[in-house]
Amino acid sequence: MDRAPFDDFDRHLRSERGRSEHTVRAYRGDLEALAAFLDEHETTEWSQVRLGDLRSWLASMDGGGAARGTIARRAASARAYFRWAARTGVIDQDPSLRLQSPRRTRTLPGVLKQDEARALMDVAAVAADDSDPVHRRDAAVLELLYATGIRVSELTGLDIDDVDLGERVARVVGKGDKERSVPFGVPAARALESWLAVRPLLVIEGSGAALFLGRRGRRMDVRQVRTVVHRLLAHVADAPDLGPHGLRHTAATHLLEGGADLRQVQEILGHASLSTTQIYTHVSTDRLRRSFRQAHPRA
Repeated sequence: MDRAPFDDFDRHLRSERGRSEHTVRAYRGDLEALAAFLDEHETTEWSQVRLGDLRSWLASMDGGGAARGTIARRAASARAYFRWAARTGVIDQDPSLRLQSPRRTRTLPGVLKQDEARALMDVAAVAADDSDPVHRRDAAVLELLYATGIRVSELTGLDIDDVDLGERVARVVGKGDKERSVPFGVPAARALESWLAVRPLLVIEGSGAALFLGRRGRRMDVRQVRTVVHRLLAHVADAPDLGPHGLRHTAATHLLEGGADLRQVQEILGHASLSTTQIYTHVSTDRLRRSFRQAHPRA
């Protein structure tokens, strides 16, 4: 099966649809898997692909134990590719028009309870009460993640000028290079001020304007943030082992529990669709149901 159209499709995803490199790689991996399947079944031209071939591909993954989410994502990748291929003349007809994929099982994300979140911030604050600038950075990282609910990639992409401590607002560039302003509270502002006071101790020639630096002076990366969250959360008794994305889930859940409007939470999180944000209402309802069962005498 000819892989040559994949390069043009990659360019289409980047330039016309504004997809990130991570997303482009995901599409490419899905299409490489499809091409390998078609090779095995001796389909040599994209114009020869039929709906039955695509259904067989999805069925083979299902039979192999692939998760529903994986199958749904690969089906979406195939539909996007064939729609583009038909529009650009690579093929005459789109065989994926009636291709359906299994519904994703929407699992409730793991979140911290409010007292666990407070305990985590306390752990970070105590650790920051020494002469190590990295510990102050870690406290600021946790406070900002929890205060804003931003993605870890958005956090590591922040520059100093993206944060307005006076207005307590962070300018964040999210998926598809969409920019949004996210508010944060006084505790996060104080933690950031404390970190910025000692940040010069880690600055090297290549530090640039990065808000958060690693111990060697380079921009902090996603892996380092994940390590920080896991390490400090391990000191909170009985708390689930979550990563940075768990703090994003936690922030959204606590906002809704505190009475925030769903559309406001959608804007803060940078979700393109309200349906993505609605999963957090299920989290809150699930907690409410558990509390009712534990507390009400006629539950």
